[in-house]
Amino acid sequence: MFIPCMIGYGQLLIIVFVVILLFGGAKIPELMRGMGRGVREFKDAMNTDYSSENKKPNPADVPGDKPADK
Repeated sequence: MFIPCMIGYGQLLIIVFVVILLFGGAKIPELMRGMGRGVREFKDAMNTDYSSENKKPNPADVPGDKPADK
């Protein structure tokens, strides 16, 4: 069975037409805005460095149980 991998202009126009019929012209900008926010949040999460939050503190840097110098 052959499954085409590329979407042509004809198929793209049909998809756009169906989306406009389903959601209406006024709702599409709101949907695209939501998708853009989702993509932006995903990219921000991918670029955030969480390694500094997961590090254990160095015992020499932690104040407390050090013997007093006499």
